[in-house]
Amino acid sequence: MSIGERWSVHLSAQESEGETVAVARLNMDGEEHLVGRGRARLNPLDRGVEKIGVEIAVARALSDLAHRLLHAAAVEVEGMTHERAHLHL
Repeated sequence: MSIGERWSVHLSAQESEGETVAVARLNMDGEEHLVGRGRARLNPLDRGVEKIGVEIAVARALSDLAHRLLHAAAVEVEGMTHERAHLHL
């Protein structure tokens, strides 16, 4: 990996039957590397503010993606050092 690599995150969200599902896909140099997922349920009293559910689901998907990326880095560190890695967000 070099500093000049191009990374991008593609976000998508879909709402169906009061539940929003979001997906965050990390692409590294054009190839999918990791996927994070998030969900949010719409409170029936909150009709008309579906945007909040999308925001929550996307935030959860990004958080899941961050944890997966940190875990992948820890696995690489452990493979190189042969010691347990302690990485935190």
